[in-house]
Amino acid sequence: MASLTIRKLDDAVKTYLRLRSARNRRSVEEEVRVILRELIEGREEPLTPFSAPPAPSTAPTPQRTGALPEASVTLIIGGGIAAYKSLDLIRRLKERRVEVRCVLTKAAQQFVTPLAVSALSHERVYTDLFDPQSEFDAGHIRLARDCDLIVVAPATADLMAKMANGHADDLASAILLATNRKILLAPAMNPLMWNNAATRRNLAQLQRDGVVLIGPNSGEMAEAGEAGVGRMSEAIEIANAAERLLRPPVPRPLAGKRVLITAGPTHEPIDPVRYIANRSSGKQGFAIAAAAQAAGAEVILVSGPVDLDDPAGVTVKHVESARQMLEQVQTALPADIAIFAAAVADWRVANEGEQKLKKTEVGMPPLQLVENPDILATISKLTDKRPPLVIGFAAETEHLIDNAKTKLARKGCDWIVANDVSPATGVMGGDRNTVHLISRNGGEIAVDSWPVMTKEQVAIELVARIARSVTDKSLEPAS
Repeated sequence: MASLTIRKLDDAVKTYLRLRSARNRRSVEEEVRVILRELIEGREEPLTPFSAPPAPSTAPTPQRTGALPEASVTLIIGGGIAAYKSLDLIRRLKERRVEVRCVLTKAAQQFVTPLAVSALSHERVYTDLFDPQSEFDAGHIRLARDCDLIVVAPATADLMAKMANGHADDLASAILLATNRKILLAPAMNPLMWNNAATRRNLAQLQRDGVVLIGPNSGEMAEAGEAGVGRMSEAIEIANAAERLLRPPVPRPLAGKRVLITAGPTHEPIDPVRYIANRSSGKQGFAIAAAAQAAGAEVILVSGPVDLDDPAGVTVKHVESARQMLEQVQTALPADIAIFAAAVADWRVANEGEQKLKKTEVGMPPLQLVENPDILATISKLTDKRPPLVIGFAAETEHLIDNAKTKLARKGCDWIVANDVSPATGVMGGDRNTVHLISRNGGEIAVDSWPVMTKEQVAIELVARIARSVTDKSLEPAS
């Protein structure tokens, strides 16, 4: 069966088909085929109840996220000899995990066939604005908006003229007029056509409209004896340009900076079997390390015992006790930024038992506790190799802000991230956090209270604040 034609559908069924096909990113005809196949196999999706279609919106359609493919392109192939390069372009885009749906103009079909394009894209090819199989649900609007980018290759002089002047008399020009997506244009035409005053005017208008240009290149034309600027860029050049638009480089505001982070609890041994510890999971410190690495920093993470995978691209030093943590921190200096998120045990046993301590008739053996080194204060008060920005954490169960302000003054650090770790909050070992950033603002102490966030969100926001501070203070990289 080459095609499907279904008539006399009620509005509820039309709505269902339109919404389901849009969700699954298929044409309505393709979605009907899937539904029929599911019915035959006995695993159909319930068709009721139907929801009313949403009201039209002028807001841009949100970017999709999820499994591969990671991006989607509507490729419009214009009618020029360079159309043959579009076949290679489809392959290059799919290599980059980009889904490609193709539209051929009437002239393009003189150079490449819908069958060839469909075979490479693994998708139906669209050619007709008035196609009854797709246009009963405004298929050209879906092609214009149900994608992340529109690529026009080759972009002929005729297509550019239509775009610049708002024409919409065929499927390609209707898509280009109806889209709210970025457009990447790969012009291809004779050098005299490219240099014609009309083409130059159209090009200037398109660039003012925000269209992105790739090429054209210089070289020999298809016509004998013709050479100059007008050759369409090569498929790999267009694919690379599309990828840059689809996946712009992530800002790396901490590039060139060295960031030292501590995380997790410490275990202070009592004997070979027992130890003093706390309920810290290390999740917040590990999230900060991952966010700093994503921001371009060189990250050294000194971690106590945790049940977490090491963040990718981060140098991790695993330790047990507070003294081991301090030793690794000092070894990692100098650093531009130091963030002490670890929940370091305040005390340790003065004389660790070489053998397991046994119960006695007189009761529990006495444990004499001594204070552990204060890592945050030690680093904050260095006269040599002190990081320009030192950030501590205050885990409190009462009087959160007051205790955090006191800690800021006593420790000598620059910022304190204060959080309530009372059992009712679920912060210790949990995935969410509510923090208050305490910092010095001239002679005053500033308090910035953040809403409830995941620990990953807290990490991203903290790193963003750090990046702004580093830029404002123009910190010199550590050496």
